[in-house]
Amino acid sequence: MYENFFRMTRRPFENFGDESAYYPSEIHQTAILKLRYAIEARRAAVAICGDSGIGKTMLVDLLAKQLPDELSPVTRIVFPRLDGDQLLGYLTDKVTRTRGDAAEPPRLTLARLESFLEENTASGKHAIVIVDEAHLLDSNTQLETLRLLLNLTGKRAEAEAALTLVLVGQSILLSLIEQNASLDERVSEKCLLKRFSAEQSAAYVQHRLKSVGCELSKVFAIDAVDRLHARSQGIPRRLNRLADIALMVAFAEEASRVTAEHIEGVHQELVATP
Repeated sequence: MYENFFRMTRRPFENFGDESAYYPSEIHQTAILKLRYAIEARRAAVAICGDSGIGKTMLVDLLAKQLPDELSPVTRIVFPRLDGDQLLGYLTDKVTRTRGDAAEPPRLTLARLESFLEENTASGKHAIVIVDEAHLLDSNTQLETLRLLLNLTGKRAEAEAALTLVLVGQSILLSLIEQNASLDERVSEKCLLKRFSAEQSAAYVQHRLKSVGCELSKVFAIDAVDRLHARSQGIPRRLNRLADIALMVAFAEEASRVTAEHIEGVHQELVATP
């Protein structure tokens, strides 16, 4: 609605953008390089953690698109609330693209997965399993099930395991991993995404606006950008929400630019809304 008013090609602060919306901050670029190195080296497991809304999903999406063809199949799941045996069956079905019988015993499920991984590695490939919302892995049986998957080698010496497990979750995930010593020693990289600094928040806003054909100074007052950072606490998803609604308010008022007052008003409304 406000795009034409501010001469934008589209809304700049959507939380579900294409790759042009990705802001290559030093924090995110360092994380993606570490993760890609570990995956291409066929390490057993890696972890990426950070606050909700910090950009983990977009980063993992981008990483998956960058991986060469031999790093496949790439299987991504949002953590299901299943016990150890059910989790094994669910993961096996997703990785192998087959469906086991509902009464299939765990030993046969594991054999089905092992057979698939052996064929996969024999063809020169390496499977990737991305578990999103992995901070919900709060039971020992779930963590142990994932750790046992890393014991499958696929009969190739070039890899630590027949697959690489990518655990994605909120910051508490790191402590959960550390509580399971056997899993912890298999995780070769642990990346913690930190919140943006004030300078990084400003650069992020500028990047988003450039992606839709606008300049920061023509859309946001300087004090508005400062207030955006303060109220979002440097978390991109919060920043997106505040900026998007503030643009709508400025448009409704026919204001030439978004001001700090617009940001503060939106913030207060969001805080007051139950």
